[in-house]
Amino acid sequence: MPSRILIADDYDDNRELLRLMLEGDGHTILEARNGRECVEMAQADPPDICLIDISMPLLDGWGVLRELRADARTHSIPCVAVTAFADITPTRASHTEEFDAYVSKPFRGKDLIETVTRLLDDDGEKSEVGS
Repeated sequence: MPSRILIADDYDDNRELLRLMLEGDGHTILEARNGRECVEMAQADPPDICLIDISMPLLDGWGVLRELRADARTHSIPCVAVTAFADITPTRASHTEEFDAYVSKPFRGKDLIETVTRLLDDDGEKSEVGS
């Protein structure tokens, strides 16, 4: 069944690449250009899953995650960190919330689709994908 996926990334090219991959897999895509817009869109009409860049203006990915987890309307939405940071870890001391999965840029489309599918199927395991 097609899912609604919210992509949050401040780079148009990154959003377009993710959109094309995920639309090709049959999903409906929503796009946010910054962290604040992502939170507002998710709270107004919660998507099935969020793909969130860590480094964005107005509110970074950690801030987005914190706000989504604190809101009853959005706290259970699976959230995937899509990031170029090589050393991102789910145990960073300054962050109390964890993403449901971590996808490193550059990523393979197959890995991204598998991660999204697994989370939509409610597997529940944390994971890291990419090189």
